[in-house]
Amino acid sequence: MKAVFLLSPANTAGVRAGFLLNPKATFALARQFQGDGLPLGEAFSFASGLYFRGKLAYARRFAGPEDRVRVITTNAGLVDPARRIRPADLRGFAEVDIETNDERYLGPLRRSARALARQLDPGGLAVLLGSIATAKYREILLEVFGDRLVFPADFIGRGDMSRGALLLHAAEAGQLLPYLPVRGTVLHGKRAASWKTTLSRTRQ
Repeated sequence: MKAVFLLSPANTAGVRAGFLLNPKATFALARQFQGDGLPLGEAFSFASGLYFRGKLAYARRFAGPEDRVRVITTNAGLVDPARRIRPADLRGFAEVDIETNDERYLGPLRRSARALARQLDPGGLAVLLGSIATAKYREILLEVFGDRLVFPADFIGRGDMSRGALLLHAAEAGQLLPYLPVRGTVLHGKRAASWKTTLSRTRQ
């Protein structure tokens, strides 16, 4: 496995997630969710909108046949976006906050990250598609992946919606973004120089 793409989660306690959870909702996606459930990626894309859709589109566009795309969750670690979830799962996500001292969050995330790290090639990358400005994802993923943990350099200085648009455009254009190592990156001030990921070279 040359890469694993790690997507930060949607807000499962927000208004749009509430639309999916409303048993009286009449729109098609909510009816499907209340019945057979939805793939996690589809449910999170609805709950979060542009930003999550951009992350998922980008990861799926550039993940190779042996690579993995996983979503950070509050209580189930790193989850395949194709996994089908139901209302009880979404409510469960909303009941746990992402906190750096909450073992309900840290335990499953640490275990699933370590399992993925064992499958990653020595020169492979763990691409974090999420904010590194806070420690809530950064520290535990650095603990597991170390210097192999990278993120898109163009995320620095952008808000969530801008990041989502950037990722959607890159996915549609087939343009792999340059990455920076998470460790040691300066998050404020002048944007640091970036380096191209080795993913494109290893697939030539």
